Amino acid sequence: MDEIGGGSSESVSAMASPRSVITYEYRDEGCCPRQASPIRICESRNTSPMGRVGLRNTSPSRQKVVKTKPRGLDEETASTFGKSIHCDVQMEDNIWAMLPEDLLNEILARVPPFMIFRLRSVCKRWNAILQDNSFLKFHSQVPSHGPCLLTFWKNSQTPQCSVFSLPLKTWYRVPFTFLPQWAFWLVGSSGGLVCFSGLDGLAFKTLVCNPLTQTWRTLPSMHYNHQRQLILVVDRSDRSFKVIATSDIFGDKSLPTEVYDSKLDRWLVHQIMPAVNLCSSKMAYCDSRLYLETLSPLGLMMYSLDKGYWEHIPAKFPRSLLDGYLVAGTQQRLFLVGRIGLYSTLQSMRIWELDHTKNMWVEISRMPPKYFRALLRLSAERFECFGQDNLICFTSWNQGKGLLYDVDKKVWSWIAGCALQSYNSQVCFYEPRFDASIY
Repeated sequence: MDEIGGGSSESVSAMASPRSVITYEYRDEGCCPRQASPIRICESRNTSPMGRVGLRNTSPSRQKVVKTKPRGLDEETASTFGKSIHCDVQMEDNIWAMLPEDLLNEILARVPPFMIFRLRSVCKRWNAILQDNSFLKFHSQVPSHGPCLLTFWKNSQTPQCSVFSLPLKTWYRVPFTFLPQWAFWLVGSSGGLVCFSGLDGLAFKTLVCNPLTQTWRTLPSMHYNHQRQLILVVDRSDRSFKVIATSDIFGDKSLPTEVYDSKLDRWLVHQIMPAVNLCSSKMAYCDSRLYLETLSPLGLMMYSLDKGYWEHIPAKFPRSLLDGYLVAGTQQRLFLVGRIGLYSTLQSMRIWELDHTKNMWVEISRMPPKYFRALLRLSAERFECFGQDNLICFTSWNQGKGLLYDVDKKVWSWIAGCALQSYNSQVCFYEPRFDASIY
């Protein structure tokens, strides 16, 4: 994955020779390109005459490509290792087989979640430990694996799912055949759980699942059980979650806001949202508050989950905004992402942050033109935008590309792999966790 610095700088990597990489940095201040020192890839070179006429280099330090298929998951890309292999390391079976259970739990809890599926087939003991409450306790205490992208689509009515691990830069295929055969669609993900909603016949239903543990359950029906916008919120501190169903209009009826609480296992009816003209179906949940865009009155509608009421925020949108998406960040940060410009040649993608004290949008970044042209080749082309933890992801419906922006580091980077190529796929951020409970 190429990482390109946004805003004031960008970096481009080019191959100088089959065994060296030269890195150039380009900055917008007007200075000349600066060449960094070459980075040597750890690979031995056979310089003997016979080696040049076609003999294969069998040195242990030669770069190897390993294709693995973990149990339960199919790794779509190979792992490449360039480090030397030392054959003199001896693993004493009689020592490693007698590890205390708490120490083994501590070790396995720090293994990346997708790698654990490989370890389940090592022995019955390890397979049982991964389902043990003590292991889940250790797993809940270690740092998160990091953000992932979950892509969901249906192939011949069969649910398909791929997960891209940003830390490992690898795509994994996750089996989703454990879900019921409904006409459902992806709502979103939070804290290791994934939410879907859809129609089971004529009945509107909502379900939550944990893709790693392959467990799911259907939520009770809402008081006003009609199709509407939903958002999932997980609270890891007390191992609970909520599903918020926003106010909507069904026929001539105004549907109130409803909130499902996993502790109570029922829906609670809240206030009806005041009559407004929504300009986007996209929502953002930030700091126990739900935000929606409105045209009349112009600004935002904010719903406080703790207080249970709606409030209007008169934050005017930037001029010439064509399409805007609300994206939630960390520590009460709320972003607005959208295209600016009436003509295709003058369009650009920009990111604003809401100033809560002044109720106004402040521009913080712009997408570099070459990435904007590669992501959206046509002025009327549609795109999707979503975020998590100050990461913003852009996907293009027609181009099948994914672009990632790190707000803190101000870095733009393409998402490697082909799982975003499906035109009917739905994408969201996902945090893999074994300890995420559906109850």
